[in-house]
Amino acid sequence: MADNSAPVPFEAGAGDPKHAARATRSAGRKMRSLLLDAASPLFRERGLSGASITDIAAAANAFPSQITYYFRTKEALFVECACRELLYLARATEQAALTARTPREYTHALAETVTVGDSVAFFAEALTLTRRRQDLAPLVERTIERLHSEGARAYASQVERHGWRSLRAPDESSRRFWAVAIGVILEGYAMGRSPEELCAEMLRVLGEQAKSTGEAARLRLVEEHGTSTTSDGEG
Repeated sequence: MADNSAPVPFEAGAGDPKHAARATRSAGRKMRSLLLDAASPLFRERGLSGASITDIAAAANAFPSQITYYFRTKEALFVECACRELLYLARATEQAALTARTPREYTHALAETVTVGDSVAFFAEALTLTRRRQDLAPLVERTIERLHSEGARAYASQVERHGWRSLRAPDESSRRFWAVAIGVILEGYAMGRSPEELCAEMLRVLGEQAKSTGEAARLRLVEEHGTSTTSDGEG
């Protein structure tokens, strides 16, 4: 007996294991991102103990089991949220400083942006958490290294673009900036200081980072004149 049923159309890639794996990974990345988006504001508002897995899952329109599947523990989710927020902040500081025309404007733009929100304080909570949970430390370490490397790259690009004379190596400048930012902001939070006060304190501690083209040229002339005068006097 002939089979008169219509053939089922073939969907390209539907039976391909690689296609299925890619689709699964894509869905997994999307769900992780949704959970992080939902968890970050809850953690920042309520803290680690105040934000429950159930509340986070509800905010993400997900199941509590999905949080444990993707992150294992609430602590791991907290640390990943804090690390992601800090990297977002680093990107925002770089964007804010792109229009700076002088080293002073550049440093001010960085300090002003980094002190506006609570991302640094959020990350500091993650740092203290890893002291008791060393299994979470590698994520923090990778975040800090990325923070420093991207900061150094951005600073070196600005120095080269404007022809500034940097007073320190880019990597040293980047590491110093973030060390000062974390210290000043944590102290400021404890003292109840405003963002404006935090920015002013950061600028005071950081001091001069580089000299503009005109300043560098004048400095060289002064140095050369001093050297020439000394040589003449000795002669």
